[in-house]
Amino acid sequence: MRQAGRYLPEYRETRASTSGFLDLCYSPDKATEVTLQPLRRYGFDAAILFSDILVVPHALGQNVSFREGEGPVLQPVRTSEAFEALTLDGFQDRLAPVLETVHRLSSAIPKTTALIGFAGSPWTVATYMVEGSGSKDFIATKQMAYGQPDLFQRLIDLLVQATGDYLIAQIEKGAEAIQLFDSWAGVLPEDQFKRWVIDPTRLLVQRLKGAYPNIPVIGFPRGAGALYLPYVEQTGVDAVSLDTGIPLAWAVKTLQPKVALQGNLDPVMLLAGNFTALDAAIDRILALCSNGRFIFNLGHGILPSTPPDAVGRLVERVRNWAR
Repeated sequence: MRQAGRYLPEYRETRASTSGFLDLCYSPDKATEVTLQPLRRYGFDAAILFSDILVVPHALGQNVSFREGEGPVLQPVRTSEAFEALTLDGFQDRLAPVLETVHRLSSAIPKTTALIGFAGSPWTVATYMVEGSGSKDFIATKQMAYGQPDLFQRLIDLLVQATGDYLIAQIEKGAEAIQLFDSWAGVLPEDQFKRWVIDPTRLLVQRLKGAYPNIPVIGFPRGAGALYLPYVEQTGVDAVSLDTGIPLAWAVKTLQPKVALQGNLDPVMLLAGNFTALDAAIDRILALCSNGRFIFNLGHGILPSTPPDAVGRLVERVRNWAR
C-alpha cells in the first residue's frame, strides 16, 4: 500500500527536486525512480506504479492541485454546467507521461517482479471531484448521489469510461495486474453501495477482462465490512485488499474460497517501536491466511513516519516464516 511513499529518505530527496506533487506524477524519469526505490531496498515481489488517483479528473479537465499540509484541492463538480466542462478529448494525451512511466518500468524491474497498475474506483474519485478535497462526511457527494442521481450517474459513467481507457492503456504499456482503490467505499449504506461501488466496479472489470481476459484485478473497498462479500461475488475481481478492520478469520472462511486475499497489517504496527508485537501480528496474519491464495500487505497506506528498518524487518519475517 503506497509502496513508493514518503517514509523513504530517497523519496523525499526526489520529491524535493520537483515543483509539486503532480509534477512528480507526470515526470517519467522521477516517477520511475521513486517506483524503483523500494525495490532496491527490499526486493518486493511487485512494484506498483507511482502516480495518483486524481490524475484521471485532472486529465478530464478538472482543476486539480496539491497543497503542502492540505492535500488535494479541486474545483468542485456540483452542477450540470461543471460536469459538461469535463471532456475525454485529449484525455490520453494528458496521461501520456504516466503511461511512459509504465512502459519504462516494464523493462526496468526484474523479470521476477510483477508490475501493478492502478486507478481509483469511480465512487472514490467522484467524491474528490464533488467535494473539491478530501472529506470526513461526504455531504456534498451524497447530496448529489441521493438528490440528483441522474447527474451523479452521468459522472460515474464518465469515470467508468475514462478509467477503463486509462487502465487498458496501462496494460498495453506493460502493467501485469491492476488494483482498484475504493478508499471511501465504506461510507455508503448498503443500497447505495451496490449502485455506486459494486455496479461501476463490475463494469470496469468486465471492460478489462473483455480486452485482457487473464489480467488479475485486485479490488480495495476500504471500510466495506460485511459488504466485502457482495463486492467479491458481484464485481468479478480476482483478489481483494483487506483493510485493517476486517476480521481475518471471517475473511478466510467467507472470501478466500472465492478470491485471493491481500492484507491487512495495521500500518501503525510498523512505527510503534514494539518489534515483539510486530512479529506476533505478522505471524498471526500468515498463520490465518496462508492456506489459501494470499498476498501479504498492509491494511492501508504506509505512514510517512515509518522507519525503513521496520519495513525491512517485516519483509525478512514474511520471507523466513515457516508454516
